[in-house]
Amino acid sequence: MPSQFNHRGHALRRGRHSESGQIYLITAVADGHNPLFTDPMLARLLVSEMRYLHDERHLESLAWVVMPDHVHWLIELNSMPLPRVIQRLKSSSAIAINRTTGKTGARLWQRGFHDRALRQDEDLIATARYIVANPLRAGLVNRIGDYPWWDAVWL
Repeated sequence: MPSQFNHRGHALRRGRHSESGQIYLITAVADGHNPLFTDPMLARLLVSEMRYLHDERHLESLAWVVMPDHVHWLIELNSMPLPRVIQRLKSSSAIAINRTTGKTGARLWQRGFHDRALRQDEDLIATARYIVANPLRAGLVNRIGDYPWWDAVWL
């Protein structure tokens, strides 16, 4: 593992592997739970970087929601390994956001990420609905449609 990961992070990654065609639910958290994405411009920059990875065919983006201090993303992995996908997302979004805010070099994301590979028998539509309903459960809106930072291919 690269030296940037602490011992605990390294231990969490043991046994983790990427599989092309596998569907993953990813969660990445802003450093210090900083609610960066309450700023519409910063949320848009993150979404733009997510779409870029999709458009470049590194993954199929199935559903996502950008919360004030984290992102949930349901993806089908293509050829790029999962840790590389997340590293690209975090790096490119941090560069874009730091450039916009004038905080060049500021740490944007917590180290690591949470991932869960979905089993074949899991209901993707129910999982996507769970993801996009996060703002509703968090009390940010009264209706899912009132929250601007989500998308899903089936809903």
